[in-house]
Amino acid sequence: MRRTLLLVPLLAASLSLSGCGYNTLQSQDEAIKANWSEVLNQYQRRADLVPNLVNTVKGYAAHEAKVLTEVTAARARVGQISAGPGLVNDPAALQQFQAAQGELSGALSRLLVVAENYPQLKADAGFRDLQAQLEGTENRITVARKRYIEAVQAYNTTVRSFPSNLTAMMFSHETKPNFTVENEKALAAPPTVDFGGDAPAPAATPGYDSGR
Repeated sequence: MRRTLLLVPLLAASLSLSGCGYNTLQSQDEAIKANWSEVLNQYQRRADLVPNLVNTVKGYAAHEAKVLTEVTAARARVGQISAGPGLVNDPAALQQFQAAQGELSGALSRLLVVAENYPQLKADAGFRDLQAQLEGTENRITVARKRYIEAVQAYNTTVRSFPSNLTAMMFSHETKPNFTVENEKALAAPPTVDFGGDAPAPAATPGYDSGR
């Protein structure tokens, strides 16, 4: 009998929390974590492509040192940012992460624009494969980011809506920062590159390796 009496208030509390959005907050928070992991997975896939892509381009266009250095440096800056689970709760850290990824997007765009001026490079099977992988990865990044943005929006709506907002306050659930898509698009916009008739002849060393 005593056990039954103890279960009654526990059951009532459980039903009360469920009705006030507690379970929804937990499931949405887990969805954010899962979607964030996928965002990081796709960004890492892109970062892993950079060294081979740079070395392949360098084999035909070693004199494009500025663009090649920009890509390598942008990748290094991305790697210096800790993107653990806590980052999704820190607006400043998320903004820094996004800026670094946007910088790498822009550097890669500039690299591909330069590559357009080297027919031998464009015909290289290895370069075509890397370019296809990069394009596929960019598409997966877009999908992963979209899902993450939607997960954060759903969670933030629950945190701010009545009566779930009362539960959120009780258990210290706060709104989370989200990606600002417009800013990254601006960062990733490639500049106009026009070599005209003065484009230097491509290097004849497709097997070039920087030693990486």
